[in-house]
Amino acid sequence: MSMEKEFVEKVYELVELARGSGKIKKGTNETTKAVERGIAKLVVIAEDVNPPEIVMHLPPLCKEKGIPFVKVPSKQDLGSAAGLEVAAASVAIVDAGEGKNLLMEIKKEIEKAEKKE
Repeated sequence: MSMEKEFVEKVYELVELARGSGKIKKGTNETTKAVERGIAKLVVIAEDVNPPEIVMHLPPLCKEKGIPFVKVPSKQDLGSAAGLEVAAASVAIVDAGEGKNLLMEIKKEIEKAEKKE
């Protein structure tokens, strides 16, 4: 599910807040582990990952575990938000820290969008 620009900005902002004040897992391996362990609160997946197979397993895994996920257009921007100098295919938010309210807001928007589908 991809969203309008404003929503995407909120997601990047949440990743930055969680990175600074909470806890995030960066990269597909770390994200996958966080989802499998059930500790991820939200998974963010970049849409421009090449090959797409790298992150293809994440949406079904998140659904199976009942973890919300959202797609953002740019792995470069996701990497920056996660505090990396390189691109990040995916990020898992484990503890939103100061971004707790923002996380709740984003989850609500995801639920609303899923009901429309």
